[in-house]
Amino acid sequence: MKALVPVKRVIDYNVKPRVKADGSGVDLANVKMSMNPFDEISVEEAIRLKEAGKVEEIVVVSIGPAKAQETLRTALAMGADRGILIETDDEVEPLGVAKLLKKVAEEEEPGLIILGKQAIDDDSNQTGQMLAALMDRPQGTFANTVELEGDSVTVKREIDGGLETVKLQLPAIITTDLRLNEPRYASLPNIMKAKKKPLDTKSPADYGVDIAPRLKTTNVSEPPVRQAGIKVEDVDQLVTKLKALGVA
Repeated sequence: MKALVPVKRVIDYNVKPRVKADGSGVDLANVKMSMNPFDEISVEEAIRLKEAGKVEEIVVVSIGPAKAQETLRTALAMGADRGILIETDDEVEPLGVAKLLKKVAEEEEPGLIILGKQAIDDDSNQTGQMLAALMDRPQGTFANTVELEGDSVTVKREIDGGLETVKLQLPAIITTDLRLNEPRYASLPNIMKAKKKPLDTKSPADYGVDIAPRLKTTNVSEPPVRQAGIKVEDVDQLVTKLKALGVA
């Protein structure tokens, strides 16, 4: 069975994003970029399924600029078999991503598509669900545990009230949550091997998908700076302050 794992190039989670001076978006110039953390978890889970003998091939796909090759090479160094870059400098919304992934999946015919539940740059949490709807496939979102048995996969998913267990018939779509696993670090020998693994470059036009945005960002701004608090001498002064604020 083949597993398809989409990965996204985002600002590194240790870097504080900066807004452009004109408020048109986030400044990406000279900023460290890396793989979306939730996608790292997806790659790791696919590799573990392969190591268990339940997946034969792992294909990673990324949609973005030419530099997204670095993200794909990271996934290949972790243990994926080959990569596909759908190159575009345009910002692609979740629906556009889902449509492109649908076309890729129709070509690759994976038994399992494993996505991160969301990307940390926009926190949309939409692509996996949209892809499942477009392909009419069962979905297990926010996966905490994944168990692949025969022609079905059992997913424990995180919900507000605890955990919910669902059993899905393959082919299926899974989105991963933080507690599913801890991604491995790529070793130096594997990083060198990744440079020789196949990586195809295509464009949205090759798949006949219109990625024109449906939303327009009017302005991006920093959150307001939090004001410093006030120290009070005793309980009476605290009560007085609360009454002045209309809290008590």
